[in-house]
Amino acid sequence: MEKKFATGLMWFRRDLRAFDNAALYHALRACRQLHCVFILDTDILDALPRADRRVEFILAALDELDAALRRLAPQAGLIWRLGSARQQIPELAHALHAQAVFANHDDEPPAMARDAQVRGALAGMGAALLTSKDQAIFERGEVMTQAGTPYSVFTPYKAAWLKKVDAFYLSSYPVARHAEALAPRPEGERRPVPSLADIGFEPTNLAELKIPLGASGGQQLFEEFFDRMDQYHLARDYPAVKGPSYLGVHLRFGTVSIRQLASSAQQLTVQGMQGPAVWLSELIWRDFYMQILAHFPHAAESAFKPEYDAIKWERGKHAEALFAAWCEGRTGYPLVDAAMAQINQSGYMHNRLRMVAASFLTKHLGLDWRWGEAYFAEKLNDFDLSANNGGWQWAASTGCDAQPYFRIFNPVTQSERFDAEGKFIRRYLPQLENLPPPLVHAPWRASAIELAAAGVELGRDYPRPVVDHAEARERTLARYAVVKKPLAGKKPAKRR
Repeated sequence: MEKKFATGLMWFRRDLRAFDNAALYHALRACRQLHCVFILDTDILDALPRADRRVEFILAALDELDAALRRLAPQAGLIWRLGSARQQIPELAHALHAQAVFANHDDEPPAMARDAQVRGALAGMGAALLTSKDQAIFERGEVMTQAGTPYSVFTPYKAAWLKKVDAFYLSSYPVARHAEALAPRPEGERRPVPSLADIGFEPTNLAELKIPLGASGGQQLFEEFFDRMDQYHLARDYPAVKGPSYLGVHLRFGTVSIRQLASSAQQLTVQGMQGPAVWLSELIWRDFYMQILAHFPHAAESAFKPEYDAIKWERGKHAEALFAAWCEGRTGYPLVDAAMAQINQSGYMHNRLRMVAASFLTKHLGLDWRWGEAYFAEKLNDFDLSANNGGWQWAASTGCDAQPYFRIFNPVTQSERFDAEGKFIRRYLPQLENLPPPLVHAPWRASAIELAAAGVELGRDYPRPVVDHAEARERTLARYAVVKKPLAGKKPAKRR
């Protein structure tokens, strides 16, 4: 096959692997010689705290990516630059005489704006920005209603997704087959991946958390999960159990292939296995939220359902104090506080607890979901705008296919159901370790004798509840009444 471009540039972003990478595959096939680059984008980095686990994760992934490229072609490797991608990519393309820059799609609004600017700058020098689908099985307008409109309800979207998916969409891109096009790095670009200090960042506790890093770490985690995927539907809701895949951060930065994951789950699903079917649904939710953000970018800033912007959230010093209590795990509700301790200490929060914590912030404390969304965006290792926004708007009932506004999680009931023995609570709230069930779920219900026996003094060792569940529920129903009122004769869904 005759190659279209003499020289090209592969721009890695959220796809930090040298295998089954759509843009890398297309670039290798289209270019006689291909350079590879990652931009440590100061437009993003400058907004982060100086100690950020995600930056440390990225550097480890880049180190593996560089080594993987050199295994494919010994003189190749990864070029890296520190600066604004809007400037660095056109400048590097010009310096390398690249006729085309290849990258994978990123449909987050800031990324779309960045890519538009880069595309324009490249066009001005006679080069092209060519992008591919890589981080989703189906994206943008690939799965639409019969009327040609985007889905905003998950169940029919999932049905259409499953009807459309086949071996073609799940097959991998054979990158290694075309690796001879990888070009030697220019003399001045043969530098090792920088350290945290080199780019102005400080170490975190990432090493202590023992999170497997890079593409090898993603593969390790997937192999471990594969052996217990058949039990996923039974274990996924219990935070003290090793139920989830823990692949979120690897999906976020593309150190795993979504095609490999979905293909494995789908093959087991067609064999009738329930665990893989439920996990595949979670991967489909990921595609769903990505296409929602692509079609409805306003959701990144405001309610997906505009009428919900009429809700009057709490404001002022009292609201700020409640928010601080939530952020710091001082609400007096142990499951909520343990969840917040988990995210603050590790950058991870179990999915069931994300729902509980988000519901508590919006429907117990009456605080704007955007406050919680921003906090999660800062703390989560696996922060992904579409999924984070979708999850928060689901919990706040402002989003597409969200839970009804009158469905309000009872944090004590959730705790008793999903952490019955209090193992998760005791791990993150050791001051409550001597409280037995059911008191560990609601310490304020303990008698003075029971508290003394456990060595707990409310207000000293552990806070009293900042709100009463029943009273908070009534305030929430009144708050949401500005949007819609329950239909006459319709009973609210049972709380669980």
